[in-house]
Amino acid sequence: MSNKEKIIDLFYNKHLKPIDISLELNVSNAYISKVIKKDFRYHKEKDQRKQQNKQKHKEQTIEYIKLKQKSNRDSYETLKAQLKQDAKELSYYFDISNRNFRKFNSSAYKYNAKKKRFEIDRKLTVSIDVPKVVY
Repeated sequence: MSNKEKIIDLFYNKHLKPIDISLELNVSNAYISKVIKKDFRYHKEKDQRKQQNKQKHKEQTIEYIKLKQKSNRDSYETLKAQLKQDAKELSYYFDISNRNFRKFNSSAYKYNAKKKRFEIDRKLTVSIDVPKVVY
C-alpha cells in the first residue's frame, strides 16, 4: 500500500486529523493536505467534520452554562445564609458575641502576637460595653 493510499484510508475511513497522519507516516502536513484535497470525497468529509465539531462545541457550551449556573446558585445560597446569620447577629433581640463584634469592627482591633489576642485600639473612645480584648 502506497503512502497516498494510506493517507486516504486514515483520513476518510479512520477519520484521523492530518496532523495525526503526518506523525504516524512521517510525512509533511502539506503533502497530506495535497493528497486528501485531490480526492472526490474531500468536500463531503470536510462538511461532515465541520458539523460534528459544531455539534460538539454546542454540547460543550451547554455543559459549561449548566456548570456556571450551578456555581451561581451555590454562591447565591451561601450569600443568603450569610445575610440571614448577619441579620440575626445584628438584630435588637440577639446578643452579639465578642468575636462577631470584632469581625464587624475589624479596623478597631489590633492583633497582639505576644498575648495571642485582639485588643481594642487605645486611641479610640468606646463605650463601656465594647469588649476590650477578644481571644
